Amino acid sequence: MKRSIGSSAIAIGLGLALAVSMAACGNNDKDKDNTGASKGGGDTKADCAAYEQYGDLSGKSISVYTTFVDVEGASYEESFKPFEECTGAEIKYEGSKSLTADVLGRIEAGAVADIVAFPQPGLLQQAVATGKVLEAPGAVATNVDQYWTASWRDYGSVDGKLYAAPLGASVKSLVWYSPDAFAQAGYSVPETWDDLLALTSQIVEDGVAKPWCAGIADGDATGWVATDWVEDMVLRSAGPEVYDQWVSHVIPFNDAKIVGSLTEMSKILRDDKNVNAGIGDIKSIAATSWTDAGTPILDGQCFLHRQASFYGGNFADEGASVAEGGDVWAFYLPSNDPSRKPILGGGDFVAAFADRPEVVAFQTFLSSPEWANAKAKVTEGGWTTANNGLEKGNLKSPVDQLAFGLLSDPSAEFRFDGSDLMPASVGSDAFWKQMTAYFAEGKSEQAVADAIEAAWPK
Repeated sequence: MKRSIGSSAIAIGLGLALAVSMAACGNNDKDKDNTGASKGGGDTKADCAAYEQYGDLSGKSISVYTTFVDVEGASYEESFKPFEECTGAEIKYEGSKSLTADVLGRIEAGAVADIVAFPQPGLLQQAVATGKVLEAPGAVATNVDQYWTASWRDYGSVDGKLYAAPLGASVKSLVWYSPDAFAQAGYSVPETWDDLLALTSQIVEDGVAKPWCAGIADGDATGWVATDWVEDMVLRSAGPEVYDQWVSHVIPFNDAKIVGSLTEMSKILRDDKNVNAGIGDIKSIAATSWTDAGTPILDGQCFLHRQASFYGGNFADEGASVAEGGDVWAFYLPSNDPSRKPILGGGDFVAAFADRPEVVAFQTFLSSPEWANAKAKVTEGGWTTANNGLEKGNLKSPVDQLAFGLLSDPSAEFRFDGSDLMPASVGSDAFWKQMTAYFAEGKSEQAVADAIEAAWPK
């Protein structure tokens, strides 16, 4: 599974994140905001009025199973405290990086938790096929319809039935740059794909530095970064509808529209004039670690790096300020159709395996603005959501605020990471390997697409 949230970003400010405490419910509301927590101070108290709908759940417990561990897992547990303190319920939390491999076995053995956060729609669909996942209750469906766009509901649904509400989210359709370097060179943030190509050419002409830096190396997972590039290009060159047909194999991987999208990407990444700043030639893209690939921006060796919202943590690890007026910032990877705003990203989906009243109540809470705002308040960075009931100011990281603004835009057309939706033999095998060969061996767009199509299960 490809990365959706960067642990380095989440670790920023650990001390403060864990210091925030949701203490017992109080009735002094004069200093509360409308997110269910008091303003300022570490002695944060939940406003229990928002939790009365769940009733008195004293003595009840709900088990939860997620992929979130360590600091990340601690912030999730902290975000559940208002629910525990206002309802009397106990949340028994388990986080494991082995969830993807283990959860289907647990379901079959009847040993699964009450609530599971699935990191991919494809895994959710496999779980639903066991017949053990319960259809989302009405209150959850109401929240999803009110607080998320239709595409998010679709990813939590199987055969038109909603099983899981979205939880966290990430945005991958970003380009990182140095605002100061742009200002000194007189460059503007491009508004269309053609503008971005023109900017790339202008940077080449000016000769100050290479336009782009890139890297797709990640051990056994080498190549996933390049698949994100392809997915973003299919969304922009062919459109979201074609993207949906492509990831579900309604059209083949080597369809002319997909090959055309690869060709469009090559205008940037397969041109020695454009890459690979401070690192090497085109072949170096395959050997350069994705974690290091964007840092030449900080040394003025390149101007642009396409990578997800979680990459802000990598810049912060280098001591850079990540903000609109900071050392480095990001802009939306533009499309040529101003009427459409496709966004590539990832996310998690919460499904239930029990219908006890306390489980239904907690499942509903996780789909509510109260939970989204509680989570934002105890997370220093590296997390956001597409729940438009979140108050943007509760997100502490400027990057998270940027991502939330894109996700909550009514005109946004969100699409989940394509290779995570494809069969494993394609999405996390052939696709990764062939995109690596695309750079390391100079394999053609058509040959790459043909080879990936040949790997699709018959």
